[in-house]
Amino acid sequence: MHPLRTLASVLLAFGALLTLPAPAVAAAGRVDVIEVTGLIDPVEVDFIAASLRDAERARVEALIIQLNSGGAVVADWRLDALVQRLASAKVPVAVWVGPSSARASGGALRIADAADVVGVAPGARASVAPRTRARGSVGAAARVDAPVLGDFIVGLDGLRVGGRTLDTATVVRTSQGPRRQPVGVTFSKPALLPRLLHTVASPSVAYLLLVAGLVLIVFEFFTVGVGVAGAVGAGSLILALYGLSVLPTRPVSAALLAVGVAGFAIDVQAGAPRTWTVIGTITLLIGSLRLFDGQVVPWWTVLLVVGGVALLMVAGMPAMLRARFSTPTIGRESMIGEMGAAAADVDPEGTVTVRGALWRARTNRATPIVAGDAVRVVAIDGLLLEVEPEEGGAKEAHQ
Repeated sequence: MHPLRTLASVLLAFGALLTLPAPAVAAAGRVDVIEVTGLIDPVEVDFIAASLRDAERARVEALIIQLNSGGAVVADWRLDALVQRLASAKVPVAVWVGPSSARASGGALRIADAADVVGVAPGARASVAPRTRARGSVGAAARVDAPVLGDFIVGLDGLRVGGRTLDTATVVRTSQGPRRQPVGVTFSKPALLPRLLHTVASPSVAYLLLVAGLVLIVFEFFTVGVGVAGAVGAGSLILALYGLSVLPTRPVSAALLAVGVAGFAIDVQAGAPRTWTVIGTITLLIGSLRLFDGQVVPWWTVLLVVGGVALLMVAGMPAMLRARFSTPTIGRESMIGEMGAAAADVDPEGTVTVRGALWRARTNRATPIVAGDAVRVVAIDGLLLEVEPEEGGAKEAHQ
């Protein structure tokens, strides 16, 4: 099994353990409402199936799915199984595409097709008119359009579905006269971890987490140590990998994002934007625009991310590194001729300690420096110190 799929399965199984089942009690006159938003992913499929089981066990009047989805990202067989389960449900199932800004398209429409009753709010969009029907030999196809969910529930009252008449509304007396209102309505949603995983499986969120994780790992590398940035970056990458495993991700595009961030990192180490900055910008842009097959990250999100990463790598990160590694009172130019020690092997690049601060350093390939040896600063290139061994260096030769 692919490692990303294995990760997704483990996280989903753990999330399922956090979801407590509803009590098995009769609930005549009760309507269960679940909200399904975003892409139909494994989390939403499991949530719909679990909600249907609970509704059947409680013998509610109807299970209502408030739908707002642009499609499905689960395997066809899994969506087929869910549709068949809805079509054979022991309780009436109704789907309301709402509110007015909602939509239902792609695989999400198959959920509407499997329902007994379908309604669409004014202004809501369904790419294909939902096919509505009522199961059983009694009754006809049912369509109940309504501007709000409450009106949709009231509109179900009295409909003949599957050999039973729905009782979803009651009459109350008000100062304006008798008025119909919904019966008891119970709203439910997934547990915290499944909701988090569903959010992560959104194209924009998975993309942002992937780029943020890569950038934070690079930042932690240059700050020489494992701290908050590294931990947050690692967590972001783990969540991003789950999202990428669920979404139709193009591996080549994901690799381009990694190459782009690495390209910026090369020039950050050099201390000035050069060829790799251009390469990084281009690969980051291409990878962002073509990351998913059939799913699109909004262009304005791509521009903000690519522009933000470029600005951070070209200006922000060098400034932070200067503040991190430079001494506060003396300019870097005065460090030429200063003595220090190699904190790690410099062959030809490594890390040295000068005036109590860590610096990235480079030496001549012919004169590698071993960790702990004394070094002398002979030049400064951006954020990189040019160093040489204490013995046989320029100062000694000059004497």
